[in-house]
Amino acid sequence: MRLLIVGTLDGQLGAASKIAMDRGAQVTHAPDSEAALTILRSRGADLLMVEVGLDIPALIPRLRAEHFSIPVVACGIGTDPAIAAAAVRGGAKEYIPLPPDAELIAAVLEAVSEDSQQFIYRDAVMKDVAALAERVAPSEASVLITGESGTGKEVMARFVHEKSHRAKKPFVAVNCAAIPENLLESELFGHEKGAFTGAVARRIGKFEEADGGTLLLDEISEMDVRLQAKLLRAIQERQIDRVGGSKPVHVDIRIIATSNRNLQDAVKDGNFREDLFFRLNVFNLQVPALRERPADVAALAAFFAEKYADVNQVEKRPISNEALDVLKSHPWPGNVRELENAMHRSVLLASGPDIGVAAIMLPDASGKLTMPSTLSETPQASSDTGIAIPSDEEVQAGLVGKTVAEVERDLIIDTLKHCLGNRTHAANILGISIRTLRNKLNQYNSEGVSVPQPGESGQRAPI
Repeated sequence: MRLLIVGTLDGQLGAASKIAMDRGAQVTHAPDSEAALTILRSRGADLLMVEVGLDIPALIPRLRAEHFSIPVVACGIGTDPAIAAAAVRGGAKEYIPLPPDAELIAAVLEAVSEDSQQFIYRDAVMKDVAALAERVAPSEASVLITGESGTGKEVMARFVHEKSHRAKKPFVAVNCAAIPENLLESELFGHEKGAFTGAVARRIGKFEEADGGTLLLDEISEMDVRLQAKLLRAIQERQIDRVGGSKPVHVDIRIIATSNRNLQDAVKDGNFREDLFFRLNVFNLQVPALRERPADVAALAAFFAEKYADVNQVEKRPISNEALDVLKSHPWPGNVRELENAMHRSVLLASGPDIGVAAIMLPDASGKLTMPSTLSETPQASSDTGIAIPSDEEVQAGLVGKTVAEVERDLIIDTLKHCLGNRTHAANILGISIRTLRNKLNQYNSEGVSVPQPGESGQRAPI
């Protein structure tokens, strides 16, 4: 992961940089926002760690104006809570107090950049796929990774890169589905100053950022067919043309692409170029759905349980056999991503010596979070929010005397505190929409309940 640290940090810069480098990050330093923008245009970065005194709310719009989709983390020494909260409201994803704490920086790097995802597998089906990936990795052949959403296709791509001869070079990922069609060409190939409105300076694209390493084209099936022709030429000729440029630029990269759709069907429908499909599909790695590899459910669940216990600074608990049976029997339509969210919730809900069935909340047919129907005939539910509160002996002692609405409120507020007031993170953990969460928080505010603001933990201690 390429980390760009912006600011002086009064002597704490060296410590923060060393911690990040020890965690595998490639660290670059810029003294101010202008220098940071210059570096981003010429070299790129995966994550910005910015001194909070540099006016982050003013920096974020400048990043957006130049179409830099880069997460920003605020950091500072003895910072006023109001300033830290303003930075988060202005667009920063997280806030890190300094002097730096190694585990906190590691957790934030992982949560924000997702660059330290571990390739965890135990099932025989997945072992076969991993073995093929390891055989393919040392070659220069393009690889097409297919599978349902949430199965871990990007993790597999990183595994191929790490096992390749390019492992010490950049791994650059671009999500073809997340970037508007009119911006994707510039994102991939870069542009010259004045090439279009808003092109205030020359900027390299992902192809040049990945030079010498690997370029991941995530969800390649979503790329417009007109841009596919330029991509095909770039792969064949190993050179690209910046938007508005007059000279081709040579690049040395290995291409990995992913798709959750059947590209052969897209070719038949005229939505994907056949020649590009064959160019990408030299090797195909098909990542099986989580329901097809039950042994991985236990391994991943244990990993996520430990991970989110560390993130939320709560007691680590093993998963009970009964809870594990529930997890293995669930169909996991959202695959690994759904399991991760489920285990994050269970870590926050668990009480007692282990993570029991009462802490496992999964969506039913209507999408409401509830205990599995095989274990609870009548889960208590709130019909207007989509959140159901489990009723089990393991947690009953803490719930007796409270209404469903009160328990629901406590769950939402506690989750929000753990997320430092970040609404999006809290909604993901709770398994509800951001709109539902905001409606509930507005209700709590009107009732006089204290609701954590972005950047606040509820106790203000970290700030």
